Amino acid sequence: MPVWDDLVGQERVAAQLAAAARDADAFVTAVGRGEEPRLAGSAMTHAWLFTGPPGSGRAEAARAFAAALQCVSPDRALGGQPGCGFCDGCHTALIGTHADVEAIRTDLLTIGVKETRELVRRAQLSPATGRWQVIVLEDADRLTEGAGNVLLKAVEEPAPRTVWLLCAPSIEDVLPTIRSRCRQLSLRTPPVAAVADLLIRRDGVDPEVARAAAQATQGHVDRARRLATDERARTRRLAVLRLPERVGDVGGCLRAAQELVDAAAEDAKQLAEELDEKETEELRAALGAAEGKRLPRGTAGAMKELEDRQKRRATRTQRDALDLALTDLTAFYRDVLARQFGSVVAHAGGESAVAVERVATASRPEQTLRRMEAILECRVALDRNVAPLLAVEAMTMALR
Repeated sequence: MPVWDDLVGQERVAAQLAAAARDADAFVTAVGRGEEPRLAGSAMTHAWLFTGPPGSGRAEAARAFAAALQCVSPDRALGGQPGCGFCDGCHTALIGTHADVEAIRTDLLTIGVKETRELVRRAQLSPATGRWQVIVLEDADRLTEGAGNVLLKAVEEPAPRTVWLLCAPSIEDVLPTIRSRCRQLSLRTPPVAAVADLLIRRDGVDPEVARAAAQATQGHVDRARRLATDERARTRRLAVLRLPERVGDVGGCLRAAQELVDAAAEDAKQLAEELDEKETEELRAALGAAEGKRLPRGTAGAMKELEDRQKRRATRTQRDALDLALTDLTAFYRDVLARQFGSVVAHAGGESAVAVERVATASRPEQTLRRMEAILECRVALDRNVAPLLAVEAMTMALR
């Protein structure tokens, strides 16, 4: 199966990347023959910026391109396309074990100067075993200003066979000086039917469940997969969709806000329990601490650094969970607004259709718009580090 098959609804982008992979393959082949080829004027370049809405698959597109760049299939010499998906280069790049493909995805709120300098150092190396040195930065929008300036120098003057693949929600999330040196690819939200087909074909999800999950998430691939395979995720989403009918009085608003924040905190705690213990034990082993014994002298700083990073990750996880709930809530009121204007829409969640009808009948379009604005204001407040409970309480009061 070619590496492009998992790019749901991105035929134009896949074609452009396939053309670049062909030119990249020709470049490396010519270098191997002792020739002096040039990338100028070809479909290939040294820096790419993948942008698109959440769930569009920008990171998946970058990883697929990285695999195609490392493809060593013998069919290439016979006119085949790089990116077969089966050869050692493709396979190891896709599963994350290729020596010359570095994929960075942060669990923290930002990517700092220290981490970026290490990436830049790595990017200066020649490929160890593969055809290109590929750096996939999945969260380029989380670079601090200082980290962005460190990255700029590497993107301006890359090593001869180094490729930077940066991913961000939009071009505005990346420094202008960096994006001006990248070839930009814009991905679209995948069609609902295509997402459902992917869940059925690749994940073995029941067709009815797959279609419901794809419809509920409006084409967001990762969220659709989680909704289709995790019963707890479906339960939490259903609770969020019931919130609009629970904010009739002040007490109901405050209770709903507390429950929403508690659910997000529970998500963060669940992830922490899965990852923190494993990371702690691995670090203790690396530092030479025997089981049940104290850490060796002089190693407490490393453990403290890990604990701080885990706390920052928990903060991001809670914010991400809240943002996901607010996205579902916005979709609910979008359906309400559509119903108020007489549009026949496929509800984002079939189980919320009755609630949508009730809220649409009991309110006016201008009220619905104000409620959607209140949700947006809550997301902005959370982004500015307002205490989650205060931000959500203000929102639920406005939803009255």
